[in-house]
Amino acid sequence: MSLAISSTPQGFSAFITNLGIRDTTDDFVFIKSSVPCVADGVFTQSIFAGPSVTISRNNLKDSQAQGIVVISKNANVANGSVGIADAQEVLQLVATEIGIAAHNIVIASTGVIGRRYPIEKIRAGLLGLGKNLTPADFHAAARGIMTTDTVPKLATRQIGDAKLVGIAKGVGMIEPNMATLLTFFFTDAAISANSLRSIFRSTIDKTFNCLSVDTDTSTSDSAVILANGIAGEVSEADFASALQEIAQELVLKIAKDAEGATKIIEVTVDSAINYAQAKTVAKAIVNSPLVKTAVYGADPNWGRVAMAIGKCENEQQINPERVVIRFDNVKVYPNSLTDENLEQLRQIMSKDQVNIHVSLNIGEASATVWGCDLSEGYIEINGKYST
Repeated sequence: MSLAISSTPQGFSAFITNLGIRDTTDDFVFIKSSVPCVADGVFTQSIFAGPSVTISRNNLKDSQAQGIVVISKNANVANGSVGIADAQEVLQLVATEIGIAAHNIVIASTGVIGRRYPIEKIRAGLLGLGKNLTPADFHAAARGIMTTDTVPKLATRQIGDAKLVGIAKGVGMIEPNMATLLTFFFTDAAISANSLRSIFRSTIDKTFNCLSVDTDTSTSDSAVILANGIAGEVSEADFASALQEIAQELVLKIAKDAEGATKIIEVTVDSAINYAQAKTVAKAIVNSPLVKTAVYGADPNWGRVAMAIGKCENEQQINPERVVIRFDNVKVYPNSLTDENLEQLRQIMSKDQVNIHVSLNIGEASATVWGCDLSEGYIEINGKYST
């Protein structure tokens, strides 16, 4: 059984600093393993994916990596061949400083689209990097990858003698179509490339891929895991369980910190024909602006959930006469709500987390997704994001 811990996996060092990308907060994170790692990554399916995504996809084809570079406050997207050259130069600068091949390093970027890296500042800031590596401080790394996040997001677990740590950033432009935002996992457990790939992708699909803040898929979404094996082999089942726990913990932290959010929304759809159908319906609910605003205002307008289910017009097996909708344990459909029940529903919707449960009653599959409410704060943040 995996337990939360404060210690970190063996063999990882880091260089975290401010390069002046946009402001005075840390904006450059490099984490290195002392030995080559088994690695895997999943990335955005956006057709406007940036150089960091395309380069990292290629660098992980052999399921190996020894380090991760993250630049925050600048996505380096939509800059053409110059953007590609800048990303390649950053990797080469780091590779030269630490003495490993550039193709053994993954790069990720996040921030404003359409602006070049301030490459002169980066060149100057990376001089001497190899001599300035220190034991990895994953809390500092979680802070260093933030953009509009208000808090760093980190989670850890123990698996036998091994340790696993995950960090993530992201509070907006989140409707994943692979993984989501930026999230990185580091472990000293020994695990085969095939097993790591299978476990990692299954975990991402059922956690980060089930998160939505605003229905917008980022051009830079990246999820990467490095396993250096220093602590030896662990139970694959225990590893999978720990990774699932960490990923779900990070997802809830992102939903809680989402731009302008005041509440987490959790939607579970069960008794579906298959997982895909359950997830489709759940996402339709959590992504509905009308559901989100009702949750924000604690308005017991449960009909908006029925509306969202009805939008899934390709799911013709769904029969409204079989559907059951609940908020927590309060059944709102089919039901004749009394004034007392409406007040109870209003109280449920006033909680920090609002749980919506839909039973389709046509099968045995289920899915759970997470999101947040929609407030004036989201508009305030994104109406002024680039300025």
